[in-house]
Amino acid sequence: MTVGVLKRWARALQVERPDDWRCWLTRLFVLPPQRRRIRLAPTHRTAPQPRPDEVAGGAASWRRDRSANGAGPTTAPGPLGASGAPIRRQRIGVLRRGNGRQDAGTRRMAFGQTGPAVPPMPGLPPLAPVATSAAPTGPLPAWRRVLAAVSPGRLWDRYLEHWRAIDFAPVSRVLERWSDLPLWRRRPVRIGLGLVSVLAFWLAASTPMSPFSQFMFFIAMLLLVLLVRRIPGNLPTLALVSLALLASCRYGWWRVTESLDFDSAWESVLGYGLLLAELYAWLVMVLGFLQTSRPLKRPIVPIELPRDQWPTVDVYIPTYNEPLSVVGPTVLAARDMDWPADRLRIHLLDDGRRPEMRAFADEAGVHYLTRSDNRHAKAGNLNAAMKVTDGEYIAIFDCDHMPVRGFLVNTMGWLLRDERCALVQTPHHFFSPDPFERNLDTFRRVPNEGVLFYGLVQDGNDVWNASFFCGSCAVLRRSALEEIDGIAVETVTEDAHTALKLHRRGWRTAYLNETLAAGLATESLAGHVRQRIRWARGMAQIFRVDCPLLGPGLTPMQRLCYSNAMLHFFYGLPRLVFLTAPLGYLFFEFHIIHAQVGTLLLYLLPHLVLPHIANAHIAGPHRHTFWSELYETVLAWYVAVPTTAALFNPRGGNFDVTAKGGLIEQTHVDWHIARPYFALVVLNAAGVLFGLGRLVVYPTEWGTITLNLAWTVYNLLALGAAIGVARERRQVRRNTRVTSRLRAELMTPDGELLPCETEDYALAGVGLRGVPADLALPSGQTLGLRLFDEGRPQLLPVQVVSHRGDRLALKFGRLNLDQQAALIRCTFTRKDAWVNWQLAPESDRAMHGLIEIARLGWSSYALLIRNALGHVRDGAAGWRSDAGAWLGDRAARMRRALERS
Repeated sequence: MTVGVLKRWARALQVERPDDWRCWLTRLFVLPPQRRRIRLAPTHRTAPQPRPDEVAGGAASWRRDRSANGAGPTTAPGPLGASGAPIRRQRIGVLRRGNGRQDAGTRRMAFGQTGPAVPPMPGLPPLAPVATSAAPTGPLPAWRRVLAAVSPGRLWDRYLEHWRAIDFAPVSRVLERWSDLPLWRRRPVRIGLGLVSVLAFWLAASTPMSPFSQFMFFIAMLLLVLLVRRIPGNLPTLALVSLALLASCRYGWWRVTESLDFDSAWESVLGYGLLLAELYAWLVMVLGFLQTSRPLKRPIVPIELPRDQWPTVDVYIPTYNEPLSVVGPTVLAARDMDWPADRLRIHLLDDGRRPEMRAFADEAGVHYLTRSDNRHAKAGNLNAAMKVTDGEYIAIFDCDHMPVRGFLVNTMGWLLRDERCALVQTPHHFFSPDPFERNLDTFRRVPNEGVLFYGLVQDGNDVWNASFFCGSCAVLRRSALEEIDGIAVETVTEDAHTALKLHRRGWRTAYLNETLAAGLATESLAGHVRQRIRWARGMAQIFRVDCPLLGPGLTPMQRLCYSNAMLHFFYGLPRLVFLTAPLGYLFFEFHIIHAQVGTLLLYLLPHLVLPHIANAHIAGPHRHTFWSELYETVLAWYVAVPTTAALFNPRGGNFDVTAKGGLIEQTHVDWHIARPYFALVVLNAAGVLFGLGRLVVYPTEWGTITLNLAWTVYNLLALGAAIGVARERRQVRRNTRVTSRLRAELMTPDGELLPCETEDYALAGVGLRGVPADLALPSGQTLGLRLFDEGRPQLLPVQVVSHRGDRLALKFGRLNLDQQAALIRCTFTRKDAWVNWQLAPESDRAMHGLIEIARLGWSSYALLIRNALGHVRDGAAGWRSDAGAWLGDRAARMRRALERS
């Protein structure tokens, strides 16, 4: 009898294997059984007629025909069904047509559903029933319904549903009204409140606690952070930052006062090295909070002057060795900007002194400027142009950055409103993927490192009048530049140094967070690394020769903002310390943190978790958690040496031009760039093996060993993802395609206009959708394509590449200069070309980011192993072939020798 009861319970709970206790626990607490809507009926009932949406097309109509002809629906076998046969649940497979392809419209039922059996249909093979399982023989018992209602998954879903439904906007409004009270504007009140806050913060950060008290303190802060982050507004954000800093300060105070008791000189060196790396990370985090907690979000200001009184603007487009295919579109885009033609002067600054550039400038109707030498690289090129031009304002674009039509109209408003405004900077937007995005396949899905800087950091700098020049996509006041003797030439990052000089002279700068120009990202990891090395060396040079913490003219917050921008590039050595710190214990049993594992975790977890939550709240869609570690891991080795060298020799280093417009013909691993990653992988992998050995030999230290092993495994996954970045994917398109739906019209050879829309476009071709599928368009046929420039049609010659369904791939024919300019106006430089570009990345989820990094690291290792095995197989096959050929040759020689003898 007991066996029978257990069997009935197993059927009711849908336990797959009643003899396995884990299946019972899974059904009781993890994965509740699916609901059934089957009821035992005392009388025979006909199975319900299937809905047409259950079976698409012919199956539904076939059943309706049978019912209309009196055949009636096919009854499902059931315990007490119409046929009297026992009801049984079936997995109904997917109907397949005769050619073997799945027909999505014929998917009958999901797994576990009951319903009428589907008889064979004309023209289709019969459905093959799969293994069946018994269904519950009655309604669920009351105790089972209670268990289902209180299952952890169900309770968690209900909690999230209610929690997300709470509207915290009224709380935000109350806090804003409270913060705007006149009481807080009184100086004595603010000073007293500040002193009390500092004292309370200090006491909370430095008061010793028992392990249990520290644990409860962490839980309380975590719950408070989870509550505060739901409240919109600046005041809750400041509270969130304060809680994160409190957790980090408690950890820092504990580290400094209670974890530095070392037993040997090596432990002291490694332990203090780790402490310095942690202090650096803490300092950058604090400065980052100061920068980004209150972004300004400056709006566009209209120009109030009549159009005939607008000032003159010189547009500088410097170039050195970039091809005409990169430079030409930028020149044409700048030439067509919305500004009075007699007050707009385009200058192509060619430091390469190339005849083809001069000929292009003459044909395009722009000024061509060059000089006899290349002294001071880009900065010298710009200063040489300033000596022969006289525009009131100077707009600067890198030779691959195409400005939209309204660039000057949108940026000049602030310069004309504020006479002491020397600079208006806009974001650097890239419509092509950088090496991280292309090699890891995260383009427009995970924000790149530039999105954080241009989307949040510069906006935060703007609050403190500390936004700085970034070398392109900016407008500067000539009189301000002349006051500081032009663009700075003392360092290789002339842009940031120029802004620092302007701020020292009392000039103001503005940052407009509107994408008004777009260009090409670096196309290989080697080029990306070279560019970041130059940036890192230049920032270190500025910190050395014109330190923002010293000298006159800067406000305290300007000093801190500039210092953070420069200190950020010193992450090389700290990141290398974090990548190798656990190896000291795993290899040599050096205790570089003198503490029990439990105590360490009680202080470390709040320091890791709460700042991550605060950063995710502030950064929002601009940065995903754990991706900063990946960027730093890839670049750490390469920026560590130049930044350290620049501190001792700030005059060293050259300006390296970033290559654009290149190709990658074959997918390959850049072994030269990846060498440091492989060295660190070997060290960490050896550390894991040593750690596992210690875990067997010294099981009493399992806590310390496990913690170091977990740290090392995380480092291995990050290094694996770095190797994935070094695996350059094949890139054979010289022109990047931009996904966008624009109105278009296709002109057939007989002059008929067919309305359609673009799917993507590039300077070399365009993809269309909505083209009639029955239209005969052979490959190579010449057609006409009408695109629209603010409603005005522009006809362009195109040739058919391929036609599949309603999709049509076209390439542009030979375009003259006017047609090229029209194409650019209709696509890349529309006023709304990049408006919604940054809305595509996925929202930040901390655990999702960690899992993504782990997945990328594991897949990189798996791919390397697979490729290595493939090379081994190929080598073995080649060896067998060579051996067979050698043996055959020897046998032939022996036969000939025997024949001669």
